[in-house]
Parts: sequence; structure tokens; C-alpha cells
Amino acid sequence: MDPRERLGELAKGKGVSLAALSRMLNRNPTYLQQYITKGSPKKLEEGDRRVLAQFLGVDEHELGGPKEKSYASRADRDWVEVPRLDVDAAAGPGAAGAGEEVFDAFRFSRRWLAEQGLDGAQLSAIRVVGDSMEPLLREGDEVLVDRRDAPFRDGVHVVRLDEMLLVKRVASKGGGRFSLLSQNLAYPPIDVQADDFAVIGRVVWKSGRV
Repeated sequence: MDPRERLGELAKGKGVSLAALSRMLNRNPTYLQQYITKGSPKKLEEGDRRVLAQFLGVDEHELGGPKEKSYASRADRDWVEVPRLDVDAAAGPGAAGAGEEVFDAFRFSRRWLAEQGLDGAQLSAIRVVGDSMEPLLREGDEVLVDRRDAPFRDGVHVVRLDEMLLVKRVASKGGGRFSLLSQNLAYPPIDVQADDFAVIGRVVWKSGRV
């Protein structure tokens, strides 16, 4: 497969825009779009190709590099890069969703993800702000969000409500009615209809300082 076509396919599968990947490379946001659609530059610079290969979890030769210089040793293939997004999910009154810019990545064991039943290509990490989910989640924690389209089940989710991103425990009340619950009892439940909000993904892991 042509490296340009392959890059576009990988970015789509990862759920990340070409503009976000370009910024991750400290390039103009149109850099990779022009590379794919206009052939400019003719090939990726070695450093850019290596960073993209590591982030996307493929050998460099899939992005136009020589096979003998492929970055991915057997050990490297055992790890998955999960993007950290420049997005806050409010554990409080609510925060406007920011653009989903990739600024870094967490590296997870591919085996561990498989043991948890998780697909690395459908995961992203975002920050928590506010105190409504304390002590479960504290401000500054980062949560791993599973964005797979799956049947709903009660649990902690990132949701969009009135253009705000929230992290809440979501419980079904039946009849298309839901409650958005805070761990901190100082915050009352938010009762909503199914059409009032959208589930972005289920929170499956957290990181944070002790």
C-alpha cells in the first residue's frame, strides 16, 4: 500500500486528525494533509516518520521507510501508544469541550490491554477538572476513555451535555431516562432524557498523583 494512503488509513483507525498529528510533530496543521493529497513533501523526514510509526504502532516501512530501519523491534510491538488529548472533562459544574488536540501519549502493554478487553485504537486519555467525583477521581487525574460503540451499561462515563464535557457515573432509570451522578454528595444528581446528552466513552482506568 502507498505510504500516503496507509497513513490516512492509520490516522482514521486511531480516531485522530491529520492536523493533530501534524501538531504533534511540531509542524503546520496542514503538513500531513498536503503530504497525503498533494505529495508535498515527497516523503516524510526520518524523524517525523519515526514518531508517527511509534505513535500509530506500525513499522516505519509502512510509512515509506526502509524495512531494515524499521523502528519496531519485537519488544516495541508489545506496546500501544494511547493519545493524551488536550481536553478537560469536568467533575464539577461543567466545562466547555476544547478541541481534541493530541499533545502526548501514554504507553500501555498490548497484553495488559487485551487482558482488560480493551482495544488500543479506541482509547484516549483526558484530564479531570473539579471535585464532584472525589474521592474516586480528583482534579488533575487523567482517565482512559473507551470510545467503542457498545451497549450501554451503568458506570463512570465521559458525556456531553449542553456543549459541556462531564465525567459522571451514569445510571439508567428506565424509559429513556438517566441520572448523572457525582461521587461527591455535595453535588445533586442531574436527571436527563436519552436525547439530552451523548455518551463519549466509558472510563476504564485512571492515573493521578498520590
